[in-house]
This record gives sequence, structure tokens and C-alpha cells, in this order.
Amino acid sequence: MIQTHFVAIAIGFLLDRLIGDPPNWPHPIRWIGTLITKLTAVLNKGRARILKGAGLLLMMIVIVTGIVLAIVTIAYQTHIAVGIAVEAVLIAIGLAQKSLRDAATEVYKPLIAGDMQEARTKLSWIVGRDTATLQESDIARGAIETVSENTSDGVTAPLFWAFLFGAPGIWLYKTVNTLDSMVGYKDDRYHEFGKFSARADDVLNFIPARITGLLILLTTPNEGGIPFRQRFAGWRQDARRHPSPNSGYLEAATAWQLGVTLGGKSTYRGVISERPQIGPGHRKLTAPDIQSTIVHMHIVSFVCWMLLTAIGVIIHAIT
Repeated sequence: MIQTHFVAIAIGFLLDRLIGDPPNWPHPIRWIGTLITKLTAVLNKGRARILKGAGLLLMMIVIVTGIVLAIVTIAYQTHIAVGIAVEAVLIAIGLAQKSLRDAATEVYKPLIAGDMQEARTKLSWIVGRDTATLQESDIARGAIETVSENTSDGVTAPLFWAFLFGAPGIWLYKTVNTLDSMVGYKDDRYHEFGKFSARADDVLNFIPARITGLLILLTTPNEGGIPFRQRFAGWRQDARRHPSPNSGYLEAATAWQLGVTLGGKSTYRGVISERPQIGPGHRKLTAPDIQSTIVHMHIVSFVCWMLLTAIGVIIHAIT
């Protein structure tokens, strides 16, 4: 049955690349988010919040993966073609190639046209930082960092877990990733309650983030003209300086490929946040760099899919 598994992933990958998530269609992430919100309201109070947060993580994983496993099992028992189709759709809606490209392009178009206010507004839809006073380089930085980080979060990491465990694997990952985005904060409200969710997301992203960062260095255009040995050394060094154990491997790779600097000062609800600057900083960020990062995302996503398929076929052939 591993052949059908690979076929479903290939179809799902292509569907996401070409169609993505149709506007106004219901999306499982919204349902997952609603359930998380309701359970959080009940559990995130009183004592033992760390254990309650662990309970939330376990409940969400069991519920979501259990439902997906049941759907896929019934579909394959109905007919192999039905199973492939259902699993492919479940995989497609767990990926984010087209939606990520479209979101970044919505920032790029007004920015390249000189409409700063519209570019700031569109950027505010995809980042948490304040955008009202940002200029071109900072607007571009926000979009580039979002695409770079989410190349793993939204595409290659879900693919990685889909290859290991099929549609249930991709939705286990998406559940943990959604939990991290909703409760994995270090503020007073979520610091204890979201600890297990944040750590689980770090663990699930550990290998995909590093593979993706390396693929950015190996397979995308070297627009900064920096020799590979220097880029590789700079990537490893800068990645460790990032506050996230995984995101740094994506953003550092992007910065070194483009020959620019990412990170630095951002403002969140009026509070200034200083992150270490990463990358060589040979030139200033501009709007076309957003398009370059989108190209990176597409190249790396395709290479990752091909690489995982090849590994899976080899393993299947020798076992």
C-alpha cells in the first residue's frame, strides 16, 4: 500500500500548488482552532497549568488524528481510488504553498507600485508586528521572514510527517503547530499552559527546519554571489543566534542566499523587540526580494517532495 500512499501525497502536493485553499471554504484549521479556544477557556485556570496544557495537547492530538485516521481508513476500505482521493485532499489542505505565495504577493504588488499604505495593510494580515510606519525595506523584511519561516512550517514539515504517517501524520503536525501558535506564548497567561505545545512544535520541526534550510542553500539561486563555504558557515552560525530553535535555520539560509540582513528591531503593540541581525548585509532589502523568497519556497518544496519520495522508494525496495 505504500505506492498508494506516495500517489496520494503527489496528488495532494500538486493540488495545493495549483489550487490551494479556495476562498470562503471551511478549513479544518478553523475547527481545530475553535476547539482549542473552548478547551483553553476551561483548562487554563487555577493550579497545575503545565499538566493541564499537556492534557490539552494530548486531547487535541487524539481527537484530530483519530478523526483523520478513521476517514482515511473508511475511504480505502470503500475503494482504493476513493482512498487515494480522500487522502490526497486531506494532504493538500494541510499544505500552504499557494496560500503562502498569494499572501506574500499581496504585499509585493502594492510595495513595488509604491503604495506604501496598502503594502503596510497587507503585511499586517500576515505578521504580528506593528506595520503603520514601516518603510520599504522593513515591509519587505516582514514578508520575507514570513515566507522563509513558513516554507518549513507550512510546506516541508507537513510533507515530512505526511511521508512518515500519511494524512494522519500531516494533521498531527498541523494540530501541534496550531496549538503552538495559539497557546505557545511566554507571557503570563500561557507561559505554563502552553509549554508542552511549544516544546512539541519545536520537536516536530527540528529535522524539517534543518533540512529545509540546507536545501535553500543548495538548490536556490545564490543572489548574493557568496561562495558556498562562506554561506554554509554563516548559516550555521546565524541560525543559532535566532531566538527560535528552528526558525533561524530558515531565515539565516534565506538571508545568506539573498546577501541581505534579516532580524533586527520590530514593534509589537508598541513594545520594541530586538532580535539578533542575521545574514551578511551586503545590500538593502527591496520589494523584488519578496519574489525571490517565493521562488526559494517553490524550489525547496519541490526538491523536498522529490527527495522524500526517492528515500521512501529506496527504503521500500530494500525492505
